[in-house]
Amino acid sequence: MNIPVIAFFNNKGGVGKTSLVYHVAWMMSDLGIRVVAADLDPQGNLSSAFLDDDRLEELWPEPPQLATIYGAVRPLQRGVGDLSEPHMEQLDDNLALILGDMGLSRFEDDLSQVWPKCLDRDERSFRVISAFWRVLQKGASQHRAQVILVDLGPNLGAINRSALIASDYVVIPLGPDLYSLQGLRNLGPALREWRQGWQDRLEKNPDPALVLPTGRMQPLGYIVMTHSIRTGQPVKAYEKWISRIPVTYRHAVLNLEDEAALTADVDPNCFALLKHYRSLMPMAQEVRKPIFHLKPADGAIGSHFGGVQDAGQDFRKLTHKILDQAGIF
Repeated sequence: MNIPVIAFFNNKGGVGKTSLVYHVAWMMSDLGIRVVAADLDPQGNLSSAFLDDDRLEELWPEPPQLATIYGAVRPLQRGVGDLSEPHMEQLDDNLALILGDMGLSRFEDDLSQVWPKCLDRDERSFRVISAFWRVLQKGASQHRAQVILVDLGPNLGAINRSALIASDYVVIPLGPDLYSLQGLRNLGPALREWRQGWQDRLEKNPDPALVLPTGRMQPLGYIVMTHSIRTGQPVKAYEKWISRIPVTYRHAVLNLEDEAALTADVDPNCFALLKHYRSLMPMAQEVRKPIFHLKPADGAIGSHFGGVQDAGQDFRKLTHKILDQAGIF
């Protein structure tokens, strides 16, 4: 049985995507769900959110980086074998991490070159394009996971195409700004093009024994991450951009004609309008904990402790919505 994969993606950066994956992964773990968090962004930001520099230095030695996602696909890239078993960094009983790696950028050219070759029934091309999905499934099986969460970089390149082909569902984080709307307009057509392109290629798989991802990449919904708001900007300016998100999402991502005008707070496609957590976010980053795990010893006292409890409620509600929408539980 294949483990469902949820990708968090927007080709607009700076919308809090990595922080969102980090917090949802911890919340799933707190809820007793066995989860794998996979860092498929070559920048490795999710890995550095989970692990301190000392541990990262142990896992990111001089080449070859065997304990990372790049280490798992490297034999295939070099033409000396297929995939190696991924290293699973255990974070707690329910949560494990597949580490990112800046070396993953070296895999981009290979992924670009094999995409058209799939149409020629080239077996290696199918193995390369499906490499991320197969690594994720191997890791999830090793961890006995119930769900996989994937963090991606903010671009529409070959790495993200293969990562999204590996995904069953896509959650789109947004900021309250023009750039996020433009990101939606770019992302929607790209998802449809890649989905159809992969369906055309699946029919040409030359090896019936090679199990491949379906490339479903179904958009689940969006989350407005208001903590990306720049200081000094009037609140009404952000309300203007947020009010445009529901229609833009329906047109660009769902490819639907507009119905009655909706606001984001009642839009069924909107999972949450997450609050600005102010000083709690840097406090959590400093001690490498999710906001809702902060204790008085970490500095969460007085009004901060109330914010910690609010964050726990917010992320618990958000996580349940994501799981319900995906029909995972």
